[in-house]
Amino acid sequence: MCVHMGLSMVKAIKYVQQKANSPVDMRVGIHTGAVLAGILGQRQWQFDVYSKDVELANKMESSGKAGRVHISDKTLAFLKGEFEVEPAFGEKREELLRIAGLKTYFITKVVKPFASPCAKKINETQDINSHHSPNGSTNDVLAGEDDNDATLDDEELLAQNAVSNGHQIGVTEDEEEQVKLENFKQRLKDELVTRDGHENLTKDTNIFLRFKNPQLEQSYAVYREPYSSLPLLAALLVQCIDVLYSYLVLPRSTLHFINIAAPLVPIAMLVVISIAESFSGMLPKFFVDVSKRFNDITFVRELAAIIIALTIGLSNVIDMFFFVTFVRTEHIVSESEFNATAGMENDVDVDEEGVVTAEHLLPASFVEQMREAVPSERVLYPSYLSNFGVLILIAIAVIAQLTHLTKILLLLSIAALHCYFNVFIMQDLYALEDDLAHQPIISTRYCASGLLLVASLALSTLARHMDHEDRVIFKWKTEVAEQKETANDMRQRNEALVYNVLPVHVAEHFMKNTKRSHDDLYSQSYAEVGVLFASMPNFSDFYSEETVNNQGLECLRFLNEVISDFDALLELPQFQDIIKIKTIGSTYMAASGINLQRNLRNDAPITERWSHLAVLVEFALELKHALQSINEQSFNHFVLKMGINHGPITAGVIGARKPHYDIWGNTVNVASRMESTGKAGAIQVTEETCNILQPFGYTFLQRGLVAVKGKGQLMTYYLQGKSTSKAEPVAPAAVVLHGQETSALESTTELEASDIKMPLLKHKVQEAAAPCEGIAQEQSLGNGSAGQAGVGESQSLLE
Repeated sequence: MCVHMGLSMVKAIKYVQQKANSPVDMRVGIHTGAVLAGILGQRQWQFDVYSKDVELANKMESSGKAGRVHISDKTLAFLKGEFEVEPAFGEKREELLRIAGLKTYFITKVVKPFASPCAKKINETQDINSHHSPNGSTNDVLAGEDDNDATLDDEELLAQNAVSNGHQIGVTEDEEEQVKLENFKQRLKDELVTRDGHENLTKDTNIFLRFKNPQLEQSYAVYREPYSSLPLLAALLVQCIDVLYSYLVLPRSTLHFINIAAPLVPIAMLVVISIAESFSGMLPKFFVDVSKRFNDITFVRELAAIIIALTIGLSNVIDMFFFVTFVRTEHIVSESEFNATAGMENDVDVDEEGVVTAEHLLPASFVEQMREAVPSERVLYPSYLSNFGVLILIAIAVIAQLTHLTKILLLLSIAALHCYFNVFIMQDLYALEDDLAHQPIISTRYCASGLLLVASLALSTLARHMDHEDRVIFKWKTEVAEQKETANDMRQRNEALVYNVLPVHVAEHFMKNTKRSHDDLYSQSYAEVGVLFASMPNFSDFYSEETVNNQGLECLRFLNEVISDFDALLELPQFQDIIKIKTIGSTYMAASGINLQRNLRNDAPITERWSHLAVLVEFALELKHALQSINEQSFNHFVLKMGINHGPITAGVIGARKPHYDIWGNTVNVASRMESTGKAGAIQVTEETCNILQPFGYTFLQRGLVAVKGKGQLMTYYLQGKSTSKAEPVAPAAVVLHGQETSALESTTELEASDIKMPLLKHKVQEAAAPCEGIAQEQSLGNGSAGQAGVGESQSLLE
């Protein structure tokens, strides 16, 4: 697949050459081996691979030829004859390949075309079409293509297949987006319709509908819906109806009025204090706050609801108990009928069934007083009180503050009390009502009691169902809240990841620009930018893939600690305008001046325009101090080789699937050359950069002319340090360079930026001892103790 991809990339570049009339070309190098994959550092994360085989693959590319796929003999051993090759002799052009004992080859022909899943579908379609095309023209659509055409990607194959079958896709992007949106809505609707809340709740609750999770049950007990206290108004309304119908139907006595009116006071007080928070805009803030505190206490809220339910229920029961003293039967058509019925029972203290009535339990004088209070024209039926009990049960069933178990207990208790009074206490009153109703088949007291029982059972079932649905809704809301919290947490993690992969201003461009298309490019040009390259040249000697180092993993752990310490410096306030670009193996790349918020005048002085470059130099010096601290702790002797340059650059995000922020331009190339042609322990800059930094008080040591690939001879300087007073510009004639040093340094092996990636194989440095004499001469010319110390470290390392 790598070879097929390489061939496709070469073909894509040729297509760009034809369309853009550009000489751009591509080399592809492939090697097979072992790698360590991971992320180094704490900022500007990028997934990368490290090993000696990675360095060999890099050299396979650099030693190849434009427009060709260059593979090693190790890779060829895995291709199983699927490609024809020819010798490439890359080992003669690259020393590292020769040292590794590799032989290299160029791919010349594809023997077995690559069959992607998309291509298989296209072939199946063509097979079907061949049955409908007698001349078989559709089978020959791709027959005339070269073998390398098998490396086309799936999209191109799909396009060719569509054209060959005469199908033109006429759907615009807007219509495609609309179709996707409709499909999403339909899937969401199907998911909501098929979701079974009952089944989901069964596994989370017991038989009493209590959540098995104690924390979830506690949360449900505390949770309350908005306006959930309003159903308490039903209890107040029922009690008011009791007063009204008693005034219109039942006898108007003082005792009766006290019995039905007294409960109105506590019921009204509890209802008002419970529902006050639902009318925060209409009531004083004091009442609203008291109501909130009252309802926030679960026990108090439930106790108030129980008191209200018991008050309206027992009020009617007590009313039944007392008003049986008015009459022997509650349904009296006239006073004369009542007297006649009473006359027949004057001599009977206990009824025939041996049941004691409420009249027998009260003093005779009180009963007589009650009788005198009954108007002769009043018609009283005991079923009024029993039917009113059904209304009380309904009011209790709709209370939202109580669980279904509490509701069922209250409903059955109040219904049982009413039934007891109907059957045993007011039997003589119901007997008279039955007489007036011409003796129905089933006694009215049993019908009324049955109605109460049926109503209580039905309302109990309704209360359980309501509690079940409330718990389902609560569970869904809890899940939605958890999913929302998870989504927010994931979004924050994703944003943190994006901000750690891209610079802040670039990440904001992608995250906050919601109208941006997914394939929009980001690029920005900057006129005044500083670029820093810092590498550890002796890390390649330290790196080892032996078993004692866990195949190189421990070496990478150490490199990760070094780069993480470098990244930690960027958190300091003075280095906030410095941006880490990337790491290339053991090379650290950073830039300054990439800040869209910098607004400078055209006539601003150099010290103001290039202040960020001075900060970049300070950052480079801090990198040296950080590495020195690591060396002291780990007993190592790593040094940094750094190069700094300034000028215009172009910055942007490349790649669609794994975007990466990078900078390009001549400034970047020269900065890379300053690092690769420099010496260990020193910071090398160009003459132009030296002239800009001198007004900031930095001192420099002239190195001389250095051969830079693609730039010719450049005058470079080593940064020595920073003096207390601003130094005068250094004249080239003021420094005399040793001839041997110039010759040795000019012949330093150059490493291109693309070749910096993990130089893990040891180079044969033929000039290892030659620069020592020149370095000693440079040391005698240094005018700062910091510069002398740095050169001394380099001398010790090279020795």
